[in-house]
Amino acid sequence: MFEKLIEVEKRFDEINGLVCLPEVVADLEQYTKLMKEIKQLTPVVEKFREYKKAEQTNRESRDMLSEGGLDPDFAEMVREELEQSRDDMERISQELKILLLPRDPNDDKSVIIEIRGGAGGEESALFAGVLFRMYSMYAEAKGFKTEVLSANETGLGGYKEIVFSVDGDGAYSRFKFESGVHRVQRVPETESQGRIHTSTVTVAVLPEAEEVDFELSEKDLQIDTFRSSGAGGQHINKTSSAIRITHIPTGTVVECQDERSQHKNKEKALKVLRSRLYDAEKAKHDAEIAGERRSQVGTGDRSERIRTYNYPQGRVSDHRIGLTLYKLEQILNGDLDELIDALITADTAEKLKASSEE
Repeated sequence: MFEKLIEVEKRFDEINGLVCLPEVVADLEQYTKLMKEIKQLTPVVEKFREYKKAEQTNRESRDMLSEGGLDPDFAEMVREELEQSRDDMERISQELKILLLPRDPNDDKSVIIEIRGGAGGEESALFAGVLFRMYSMYAEAKGFKTEVLSANETGLGGYKEIVFSVDGDGAYSRFKFESGVHRVQRVPETESQGRIHTSTVTVAVLPEAEEVDFELSEKDLQIDTFRSSGAGGQHINKTSSAIRITHIPTGTVVECQDERSQHKNKEKALKVLRSRLYDAEKAKHDAEIAGERRSQVGTGDRSERIRTYNYPQGRVSDHRIGLTLYKLEQILNGDLDELIDALITADTAEKLKASSEE
């Protein structure tokens, strides 16, 4: 581990020298790339230097005690410093192991979230709306920006499907564990007998793919225009502003009719299509790396039941890590940090375990 840390520190110092060169500053692409690398290496280097400082204190304390001849009070103080430096070295060593774990290359990306009603009809569609509100409030609290890309609303204010983007540095790292089946248990407003119904909603979280991540070829796309349906004003019956894009090689279809402008709808549809195709490639790649799959919390499979929201008991249970929180209202109002932090901690622990077994 320490050989790797010495290499990381060496690279960090090298980059810091490079970004001061006028020719590098003038090359925006190279400069941006190097600054991104500095940002990733900084926490590791700072922690390694903290370790080296504790190690030096440890060495100096041992040397003083082995030489002897110290005043009893001063000797006691040195022994305490020695003990403290040992504890610090052990703690920092663990923190360094976590920092050196293979990093998810998508963590810094923005995301596209797709929420679809599952079993439960209108009740499921209504809960899809609740989840959309929950994620929107959480995103706002984190300083991320949300934008609806497409939505298929129901008469009662729910969604058969809603697709939206969450833009911000690190959005994927906070939302990536939300993929899967979310189950809700509550008494629907339309239920006269007061019986609890169980419905499901499926959530898919896709890292937003940029053109460099996944290039779309025009010859692989079939683009159709059609008239929008649903609320939106008189323009809907007059213009064919809605867009349907079919990716011919995979048969993936994306529709967007939220904007009045055909160009904007096409832009949004391409954004979703690119991310869906990138996610499919990523899933295929991950499936080939069985070891990596074993060291993750949950499989990321959209058919996996990950969480239950129980209204009568006011609880939320995450089945992957066995965590139950009795704060349903706060969670549905976007207070997701406790859940997400617990998932990240469990995922890190699994990865540490997997790396120690290699």
